[in-house]
Amino acid sequence: MLGEFDLSAGTWFPWHEHDFHQLVWAAKGVVAVNVGEANWVLPPTRALWVPAGIRHRTGSVGRAALRGIYADPARCPVRWPAPRMVAVRPLLREILEYLTGDGLAEDVRSRAEAVAFDLLEPLDVVPIAVPSPSDPRARDIEAAVLADPADPRGLAEFGRDVGASERTLARIFVRECRMTFGTWRTQARLRASLPLLAAGMPLDGVAHRVGYGSASAFVAAFRRAVGVTPGAYFLSARTAATSPRSTGRS
Repeated sequence: MLGEFDLSAGTWFPWHEHDFHQLVWAAKGVVAVNVGEANWVLPPTRALWVPAGIRHRTGSVGRAALRGIYADPARCPVRWPAPRMVAVRPLLREILEYLTGDGLAEDVRSRAEAVAFDLLEPLDVVPIAVPSPSDPRARDIEAAVLADPADPRGLAEFGRDVGASERTLARIFVRECRMTFGTWRTQARLRASLPLLAAGMPLDGVAHRVGYGSASAFVAAFRRAVGVTPGAYFLSARTAATSPRSTGRS
């Protein structure tokens, strides 16, 4: 099965789940997928496998051509229990484009889907999670950081504005977000960087916009959190065509 949607910038579908596995892919533009607190941003060289029954929502970073390829769990050889980002190399892209065509006979579609399953190459990428606190003082800090990821204030300075001590706020973030405020802010900054990277903004500009003093500091933080550099995450289609491929099924 196939879902095709041309999305304007900022369009989001409500939270939902499917009885079928789904491969979320953007033929053009950049789409984002949220699963719980985890966030993925997908240029056309990346897709996200979302297993059946996983609650998620999908939206567009800019104008995008969203493609949802669906697979019956009873017939699908891919058994990943959790969402996995996969590489969309030129051959897989051509097959996905072929599957979006009209009038494919069922047997023809099944054969093309079988090849697509064989080409699913999982990537070792950690999704970026930015949990929301429930304490109203921490929520005020969250709003400030999300509005301006480069805001340099620490918890002591934020505390003077929200009426709480640095120690109290630190305990709130650990208790409600399951991470220190420093780690939480890093995750928020990295999430804010994804649309900028996807749009092709130079690393120096991205680093400055999200609060890093240099591109090298930003790249190091990104790699520690996500597992790959920004350049590898947003690998171009040309580079993907010449990169080695690993097996994709489990």
